[in-house]
Formats: sequence, C-alpha cells, structure tokens
Amino acid sequence: MRPLHPIDLLFLSLEKRQQPMHVAGLFLFQIPEDAPSTFIQDLVADIRHEKSIPVPPFTNKLNGLFWDDDAEFDLEHHFRHIALPHPGRIRELLAYISQEHSSLIDRAKPLWTCHIIEGIEGNRFAMYFKIHHAMTDGVAGMRLLEKSFAHDPATKGIIAPWCVESRRAKRLKNPEAPSSKIKKFANILQGQCKATPKVMAELLSAFKDKKNNHPDYVSSFQAPTTIFNQRVSASRRFAAQSFELDRLREIAKALNVTLNDVILAICSGALREYLVSQDALPVKPMIAMVPVSVRNDDSDTSNRITMILANLATHQTDPLARLNTIRRSVMNAKQRFKRMSSDQILSYSACVYSPAGLNIVSGLLPKRQAFNLVISNLPGPTEALYWNGARLDAIYPASIVLDGQALNITMTSYMGKLEVGLTACRNAVPKMQNLLGLLEDEIARFEALIQNPSTTPLNDVPLQAVS
Repeated sequence: MRPLHPIDLLFLSLEKRQQPMHVAGLFLFQIPEDAPSTFIQDLVADIRHEKSIPVPPFTNKLNGLFWDDDAEFDLEHHFRHIALPHPGRIRELLAYISQEHSSLIDRAKPLWTCHIIEGIEGNRFAMYFKIHHAMTDGVAGMRLLEKSFAHDPATKGIIAPWCVESRRAKRLKNPEAPSSKIKKFANILQGQCKATPKVMAELLSAFKDKKNNHPDYVSSFQAPTTIFNQRVSASRRFAAQSFELDRLREIAKALNVTLNDVILAICSGALREYLVSQDALPVKPMIAMVPVSVRNDDSDTSNRITMILANLATHQTDPLARLNTIRRSVMNAKQRFKRMSSDQILSYSACVYSPAGLNIVSGLLPKRQAFNLVISNLPGPTEALYWNGARLDAIYPASIVLDGQALNITMTSYMGKLEVGLTACRNAVPKMQNLLGLLEDEIARFEALIQNPSTTPLNDVPLQAVS
C-alpha cells in the first residue's frame, strides 16, 4: 500500500455526481491500408488475452487514505469495445465521448476505463482512455500512455497501457529497508524546515506586490464573474480540433515572445469574441489558471503540479495589448518560481492557493473565484507513434470542469500540431464548439498583424503596464 499524496486527496474530495474528477485522452488512429478486415477484432482479442497482465498503478484501488492492490481485478469492468453508428463522423465520435466523460468512475475498482471505438469514417478507430486525476496528472498520464506505442510502424505485438509497468511500480518491487524509509522521511522534514525561510520571503514579496497593486501580479480572487463561473450539471460537451504549430511559432518568433504566450493570447481573443457573442463580456479582465509541472524526475504517477494565474486581458480590444499583458503576468509568476526549488514551489502554492481550493470544496463564496477557467498545455510526442502498425493521427485531451469553472481548455502537442480539447458543462456554456472557429480566427488575426511592417516585437516594448 502507498499513501495518498495531499493533492491526490484533494482531487478525490472535490468529486461529486455533477463534478467527475477524471482526465482523459482521445487517441485517433489510422488503420494500415494493408490491414486485414479483422484488424480491430484482432487488436481487441490481444488486449483481452489472459496473458495481458495489468500492473500498478492500474491495479490500485482506494483503501481509505491509501492505494491498495485490487485482488479481484477484472479487466471487463474497465475495458469496452464499441462501434459508432453509420456514418461514423467525428461529430458522432465527439458526442459519444461527451456522454462517457460525464459519467463517474466506480470507486470500488481501480479508477480508470478504456474504450476502443471502431466504425469511424476514413478507415480510422479511436481509443478513449480516462483515469482519475487522483491517480496521475497530465504529464505523468502522457508518459504512461506513450509507453504503449512504438516509433516504428513495423513493430507488432499489442501492449495495453495498463500492462506497461510504471517506474513507481518498478521501485516498489525493490522496497526500501525500514531504516532507509525513516532516513528519507527525516530528510523530507529537514528539507521542509530549510524551505520555510525562502517560502516565507516569497509570500512576503507576493503580499507587497498585492498591497502595492503591482500591475503584473495576479492575486487570488481578483477574477470577475462570468458565465463560466456558475454551478455545473453532470452533462459534459467535448469538442476538439488540430492547429499547425508552425503557424503559432511564426507568430511567436515575429513578436519575440514564447509559444505559450501566443497560445494564451489566442485563447484570450477567442474567449473575448465568444463572450461578446453571448453579450456577457465582463468589464474586468478574465484570469486563467495555467497548470505547471514541477516534476523534476522521470516518475509517471501521482501529481506534481502547481499553477500560474495569468491575466488574459479580455477587457482590451487590441490583440497585441492583450498579448503584452498576458506575457507580463506569466513572467511575473515564472520569475518568482525560478527563485524556488520544486518543493518550495509546492509549499508556496499550498499557502497562496489554499483559500481558493477551500472555496471550491466548500462552495462558501460561489460568486468569488481565483480564476475563470483552466488553460493547460501539455508537452506531447514530437514524432509519429504507432500501435500495432496503426498510426496515431491525433491526441485530444479531455479534462475537468467544476462548480464555478464550467469551461476547460486543454492542449497537447503532437507531430507538429497543437491538439486542442475543450471540455464544458453542456448547460452552462451554450454553443461551446464555436470556440474552435474563434481560435482559428484569432490565429489568422495575429498572422495578419505580423505581416504588417509597423508591428513592433513585444520584447522591444518598454516593460510597463498596458492600459
């Protein structure tokens, strides 16, 4: 048995019927041209083969405040094989994913499910894999699933994701001696004591920035109320699309900013236009919570994440002004984190953001929120991946929405593309899929701007607040 990490426990505590706390990935595959007509059936048969032995963490279930091995593990409880009704368009696929993403995972069993979905137009099939956020964060989950795939299309032999041993499981096969565990625990305590002065210094610095109204500092609870910040129902809507990363890189290069700055600015512009269309644009700028991994090892389970609060500047009409405000607010947080170790960052984040977390759990202040939505960008594979010869064409991440956080934008990179997954409460966010077209419009708007010779790179602009 291994104890729950405090962040894992938080994700479990947040879950309720209308608020599932799992993350997922929709993997879209191209069936090989020379594949037999039984390709999918053969793949499923291999997955279900009795020799496909599941390994931790996929065999771990909850036992109080610990993860324990499920002695009665049954693959049929976790694995589904379905076919879409004709004509099997992406529309039908996303409708199915929306339904499945709405349902809770059974806590009496290991907290994951996998669906193989055939009958998709264009000779394709999909895998939808969902796993509770208490088991893994996005970066760790991506590592686990990538191990199932090969870089060579000629590589055969199915390795289901739940049969690929995690690094944590390998370490558990060689458990530490009790004396080593005691020494490790003592080192953790010693490290926390050493971290306290630095954490306190950064907390004082943040307090001064807030008190002095530093234009680049984003504090908790300064986010305005929007249509995204209401109670959610149990129904989800999922939408997805791919964008060429080279287009975004060209914008970032021309404006001398980071790729992540551009991604946030494009999201900001799309959100602004969407809210204008709903006659719901707030006067104050929206705030995005941007998860940041502080994982400094090669582990692939549990959670090692903190967050940055980014000012999206949705109150500004000029896209370059929005980009500059976003860049500065993100830079302010990153510079603070650069002065701390990963453990110090987690301690600092626990102090700064715990009131916001308590508010989400308790719902005591439904009209106050630390941020308006989550915008997450996960690093993904750069080269093409294959599963028993089938090429992985796209990876679309699906994430969590909460009471007060009815929209989530999660992205990952794959093979020169930015794969965007939008997850929303169906009732709270009408016509959410329109955001995909608005993202394309915003990319085109920036492309038009950088073709203008008078456009000034943002790092050449004096570092001052944009009004």
